[in-house]
Amino acid sequence: MPASLTSREPIPNKLLAALPAKVYDQLRHKLEPVTLTMKFALAVPGEPIDYVYFPSRGVMSLLVPMPSGDSMEVAMVGNEGVVGIHAYLGQTRDRLKAICQVPGEGLRMEVKEFCKEAKKRGALSILLDRYLEALLIQMAIAGACNRLHTIDQRCARWLLMTQDRVDGPVFVLTQEFLAKMLGIRRAGVNAVAASFKRSGVIRYSRGKITVLNRPALETMVCECYKTIKQAHESFSH
Repeated sequence: MPASLTSREPIPNKLLAALPAKVYDQLRHKLEPVTLTMKFALAVPGEPIDYVYFPSRGVMSLLVPMPSGDSMEVAMVGNEGVVGIHAYLGQTRDRLKAICQVPGEGLRMEVKEFCKEAKKRGALSILLDRYLEALLIQMAIAGACNRLHTIDQRCARWLLMTQDRVDGPVFVLTQEFLAKMLGIRRAGVNAVAASFKRSGVIRYSRGKITVLNRPALETMVCECYKTIKQAHESFSH
């Protein structure tokens, strides 16, 4: 990725792309390209928020740490949003853990500059308000889905949401990691993955998943996927 951006280049992050061109031109010199490697920590609970991240490719997980040491995913962020939204709410330290679960790239901004721009209450803050609403909807729906729907439906939702945020049908993912994200035993994920493979929906090999038949996968998912997707698609319009 180039060391600097120009206003004529496409903007792969949808939140930034939704800004008026004049506003983005004022921001772009404050944005720094960054490579997001697997398991890279974008935020750690209790530690100062130094940067906010605008992913362009890849998937970031927002996790709630448990006293046992385990973590549960409450939301995912890709090219539709931003990691570090707590800074917008006036927090100097993050409340959630954020890690990169599918490698990619993005842009980051120093939190001081981000807060300075957000306090102007212009186009950026309007989009951040809408994105925050969409993120809260995702968290609420995902929480209900994890309690009410089958493991098959939850896995289908997670796979579709992940594919929406990566470039193509292939992405890196271990069954162990998926089990942690969904808060279920690895044996449960193994059974679902085997069933999806037999149905010709996915191919799984050496930590990589390939979605072979997305329309079929969409028939397996619960209504939660559509609700979450609509919330994120509508916030920038």
